[in-house]
Amino acid sequence: MADEPVAALGHKTPLQAAKTPHMDAIARNGRNGTMLTLPEGFPTSSDVANMSVLGCNLATEICGRGPLECASQGIRLGPADIAFRMNLTTVDAQGILRDFSGGHIAQKEAEESIALLNKKLGSDTIRFYPGVSYRNLLILTGEQYTEAVYCHKPDDNHGNPLADHLPTATSEAGALTAATLRELMAKASELLKGREANCIWPWSGGKPGAIHNICKKYNIRAAVISAVDVINGLGALMGMDVIKVKGATGYIDTNYEGKADAALQALKDGYDFVYVHVESMDEVSHAQDLALKMKTIEDFDARLIGRVMKAAGENIAYAVLPDHPVPLTTGKHTRTPVPVAVWQPGNTPDTVQTFDEIEAPKGSLGLLKGSDLMDLLLAR
Repeated sequence: MADEPVAALGHKTPLQAAKTPHMDAIARNGRNGTMLTLPEGFPTSSDVANMSVLGCNLATEICGRGPLECASQGIRLGPADIAFRMNLTTVDAQGILRDFSGGHIAQKEAEESIALLNKKLGSDTIRFYPGVSYRNLLILTGEQYTEAVYCHKPDDNHGNPLADHLPTATSEAGALTAATLRELMAKASELLKGREANCIWPWSGGKPGAIHNICKKYNIRAAVISAVDVINGLGALMGMDVIKVKGATGYIDTNYEGKADAALQALKDGYDFVYVHVESMDEVSHAQDLALKMKTIEDFDARLIGRVMKAAGENIAYAVLPDHPVPLTTGKHTRTPVPVAVWQPGNTPDTVQTFDEIEAPKGSLGLLKGSDLMDLLLAR
């Protein structure tokens, strides 16, 4: 959701230009600041950003998207397993990456492609698992495989040659793993030839880590609501109950009202903390689509936040923030701190009146890092 000033909007950011009365109300009645979610030294990926928001110690708890998404699907990883997130992507005849989402491949088609890959390339040591649309998994099993590989982020490489961004070993120990990934990518391209999603792109691999339990840390009941496996898996590993919502797609057609109603029901059911994540703004920002970005921001504000606030009133705490910026100019994640607004019963508002990247830094919260946000919301 966070962005930079856009010329077509009179040099306002999409958040400034969009109609967001409910986020503005949280800012106006609460306290504002910014949060560093993608610090230097760590990948600029959504798993890192959401781990930051939820107060994880990145230095000791980061494990890669693969294990998080396995946790969401209930896939148990053994000590000899390495799990990679695997995108189904579109690469043109010249070998250029044209779409990191394979044209937002339909679920049925994605599952058919994964089934084909398993049939032709799967083995006791190589397994493919379907996820949501283009977001799938590859698991390598065996002591011969290691985490000593570097895989580029597909959504950072639109328009770039695939051949220049293949997995590479970061040490001699990772040579076989990197070679195996490159071989699988080449063979998959032959198998998927003629389909819009005609290539696989494994990345963000790892083994299960030691992620802390947020419920035990703060003595709370917590739930997570998201369409995508990386967020649900992170929540599950942190001790949060995963609440699935019918029609939650991870794209612009997601069921905003269903997510709002699920959050409200969770509060009625006695949960102390509900973490609601929406993916659509990320997807349209990667696509560099200004009109859709404006629409998704306004849908998020009216159909989800507004629905929750109308029903829940002023007796609960609200916090709103992007997990990371994706400027339309580049369509890529950046490390710029994101705006955050927190409205808690009994708090003294600061002077900020609107929720956006320009006004938030003027608020009383300052720059939040590490567990600052979770401590503010949950420590008491």
